[in-house]
Amino acid sequence: MTKTHIGVMVIALFACACGSAPDKSMVSKTGEIEKEWVEEGVTKNYVFARGMGAADQALENKTQRMATSRNASIVNGQYNMLSFVKGVQLEGGITVEKAMETDSALATKINSVIKGAQVVRTEWTADDGCVVVLRLPKTALREAGFKALE
Repeated sequence: MTKTHIGVMVIALFACACGSAPDKSMVSKTGEIEKEWVEEGVTKNYVFARGMGAADQALENKTQRMATSRNASIVNGQYNMLSFVKGVQLEGGITVEKAMETDSALATKINSVIKGAQVVRTEWTADDGCVVVLRLPKTALREAGFKALE
């Protein structure tokens, strides 16, 4: 299986995956995190993932607590998106994760694209924790050398 075939299959699976953008608020009006949510979703143009980060309660400054929890939630969202991508099944039953193990260029491209995901929603909890929604345009995957999404 060539690199081109792997890229085309990854994109085709993203295009066919079921789900919707996780656009519903995950933090209630009282500042509590909802008990159930969609971790990731795929729409016509985007792949979405959520991330959650806790604030270090030892920090005295609210701004520092909010900043550190936001940073943690972004990293968690990137991890969730990468986990989702790695689990995609390719032709012959191989996963993207296995393909990445044998193709370092593919691994580098996927990791780079995921780090470029956009934060499209940020919510803080009552205890200064943070929930973010990351959005990865499918065009970013195309620009990374993957074939067009159909």
